[in-house]
Amino acid sequence: MSNSSLQPVTTSDLRTTGEVGWISPSNIALIKYWGKKSVQKPMNASISFTLAEATTKTSLSFKPRKNGERWIDFYFEEQKQARFEERIVQYFSSLSEEMPFLGDYSYVIKSSNTFPHSAGIASSASAMSALALCLCDIENVISEEIRQEGDFLKRASFIARLGSGSAARSLFPSMSVWGKSEHVAYSSDEYAIAYSNIHESFLSFHDDVLIVSDEKKSVSSSAGHQLMNGNPFAPVRYAQAKKNMGLLLSSLQSGDLDLFGKIVEEEALTLHALMMCSDPGYILMKPNTLSILEKIRSFRQNTSLPVFFTLDAGPNVHVLYPDSERDKIETFIKSELLSLSQSNQIIKDHVGSGPEKFI
Repeated sequence: MSNSSLQPVTTSDLRTTGEVGWISPSNIALIKYWGKKSVQKPMNASISFTLAEATTKTSLSFKPRKNGERWIDFYFEEQKQARFEERIVQYFSSLSEEMPFLGDYSYVIKSSNTFPHSAGIASSASAMSALALCLCDIENVISEEIRQEGDFLKRASFIARLGSGSAARSLFPSMSVWGKSEHVAYSSDEYAIAYSNIHESFLSFHDDVLIVSDEKKSVSSSAGHQLMNGNPFAPVRYAQAKKNMGLLLSSLQSGDLDLFGKIVEEEALTLHALMMCSDPGYILMKPNTLSILEKIRSFRQNTSLPVFFTLDAGPNVHVLYPDSERDKIETFIKSELLSLSQSNQIIKDHVGSGPEKFI
């Protein structure tokens, strides 16, 4: 079988045992993807910052599976997690054609996060990308054909996408693009690719996440994506995303912070407008979310400092700013914004260098 980045490799005999482990980060989308085609493919391309501190650490031990033996045991922060274990069983089952060896082995998976599960950071992105890296690492260990680094990461992004769309973007340093875009050569709906044509000012950007609410969302992201199928504004949104991708890439290349902020904030507000215009419509922002957004815009207008916001599919606010203005903006966050978060909760992060293998 051809050893392409996406095709399964030929596995060896079933005598191999071992353990692999990866630390993988979450990411924050700047151009949002909201709406799916079949098989976890995006209706529009997205681009994201790879985070540094918000990570999932996952180890996966494997051995040939005996008759009657449990297939998967999953532990999150040293505790058995039946609900997520069930999701992993479904995920592994869905990969039977992509990774035929999976059913021949039994697995013990141990995972932990550096951030709270409900912190407004995409835990599925870091969790599923770490797991996908482990699976592709095992594929290398037991195969007769070894993928080179570039093909390995492409393969891992492809496998991660099948578990969580946003996880496809967590495999690369600094920034990545997922989804076919006329603005990015070699971009694909199948997997994300690294994006490196970036002005140096963005490589040290901060992302401070204000936790407005850590309650479970009333509508999941999966359900929100499905509701885009009947959203009357969906076609206009996909055209907007295409235009905004070109504008954002221009700002990233030139270092135009004003254009960057304009597009990123427009994308965040459009995401939540689409939720409100769904059928049924729903609102994930909280009153304090809006108060924080207003304060950021007012502060920027009064000081001309480059501080911007984005939102994920939830109420918590990501405050984005360059390292060059760190002291002034951190003072503003502490004095004006922190009290609007739940119990003064904030997670301080920044653009990172991508996954790391530890076993």
